[in-house]
Amino acid sequence: MTTTEIKTNDRTTIPATTVRSNRATARLDFAKAAPKAFRAVIGLDAAARAGLDPTLVELVQIRASHLNRCAYCLHMHTTDARKAGESEERLHMVAVWQEAEHFFTPAEQAALALTDAVTRIGDAGMPDEVYDRAAAHFPEEELAHLLALIFTINTWNRIALSTAKRAGTDER
Repeated sequence: MTTTEIKTNDRTTIPATTVRSNRATARLDFAKAAPKAFRAVIGLDAAARAGLDPTLVELVQIRASHLNRCAYCLHMHTTDARKAGESEERLHMVAVWQEAEHFFTPAEQAALALTDAVTRIGDAGMPDEVYDRAAAHFPEEELAHLLALIFTINTWNRIALSTAKRAGTDER
């Protein structure tokens, strides 16, 4: 067995990237088990959003959730985006935004590219052209908030995936 494989109960191996929880309930309630850590993430999330366009916030959160394969967060943020008036058409295009750039403003495209790069930072680092593109559309303070938002949604995705949160069970 390699580090990219997981042994299953029937003595077969499958790539680790395909392993998903089939649990009917979450593994633990992170908010109850680590309330200070949970509140800290909530605080970072609220601070990150400050000054950012709410539509942009949802697009970034949806894109990171696509990349991380977090159905729980994807369901939550597409629901929030719809409630805020986002079109079904654009919501469907977020997953393939590079092939459907005309659905998004240049600033949204830059933010989505930045989201891709930060979420996949372990694969290729942060390409200068991606950072420079975002910096051309967002003043320094707004860019810092955008980065913090991307950090935060990646944290939320990891919490939801690690604790086996199920899509559609959002209790907000």
